[in-house]
Amino acid sequence: MRTPSSRPIVSPILILSFGLLAVSTASILIRFAQQDVPSLVIAAYRMALATIVLAPIAVTRHKTELRRLTRKDLILACTSGLFLALHFATWITSLEYTTVASSVIFVTTTPLWVALFSPLFLKEPLPRLALVGMGIALVGSVIVGLSDSCRLSAAGLACPSLADFLQGKTFLGNFLALVGAWTAAGYLMIGRRLRAKMSLVGYIFFVYGIAACILVGIMLAAGQKPIGYPPQAYLFMLLLALVPQLLGHTSYNWALRYLSAAYVAVVTLGEPVGAIILAYFLLQEVPPALKIFGAILTLVGIYLATRSEKP
Repeated sequence: MRTPSSRPIVSPILILSFGLLAVSTASILIRFAQQDVPSLVIAAYRMALATIVLAPIAVTRHKTELRRLTRKDLILACTSGLFLALHFATWITSLEYTTVASSVIFVTTTPLWVALFSPLFLKEPLPRLALVGMGIALVGSVIVGLSDSCRLSAAGLACPSLADFLQGKTFLGNFLALVGAWTAAGYLMIGRRLRAKMSLVGYIFFVYGIAACILVGIMLAAGQKPIGYPPQAYLFMLLLALVPQLLGHTSYNWALRYLSAAYVAVVTLGEPVGAIILAYFLLQEVPPALKIFGAILTLVGIYLATRSEKP
């Protein structure tokens, strides 16, 4: 399903790269916010604040468009919002039960699920070069994740056993991260379909709003409160809404009008790479050699996938 209405003025790949840089700030902002705020509250604030910022534009300029949505479009948009809400709820919560490395490994399987289901639901078969690039990027992303718990020495590579991934709370955390990958895949594929007929602001306002309502409901059902946190925590959550959500995810949704869902999913694998770079400059965190190697592989894979994509 490749039906863009017109060629974009700005390169979708350029916009996608900008969005990737913006989304890369999320892990750092979440790390700061999690010092005082539960994960579900962070996710709820992220989506609610983004929706509030969009509301004046959506209500004044896109009200007619939203009213004209068909029943099928409404169901798809609500499902996309549900997937987005579950993605944030499961992935962020997974970090409370498993290591960052394990969570990254499972959540970065998103492109695999998009590649598996895009030919079926979107009629978008992947070129061979895109598959090769996806494979290399996935390997690089896994290496980035493993670098937090694996060590490269003269004796070779030492990693935790498979049993560490499949027991007790760790297993729950890994499963939540995998659910985060499934829901992210659904969110991207539905976005690819609806962005062919909906404006950017109309689509993201509706989807972000549905996600916000669901996350607020989950937060309250879990007995967590939206108030009573330090002022700096609210600043971090506001920045989460403005930078990785409104600038980052919105760039992804804009690009979905011109690029395949599978390609956008592959580019999201660059988020840990961007986070590594930002952490080096903002937190003075020097990445180990294994993580740098994985980051390079990820970028090479994304580059190869780029070569196969023609917006």
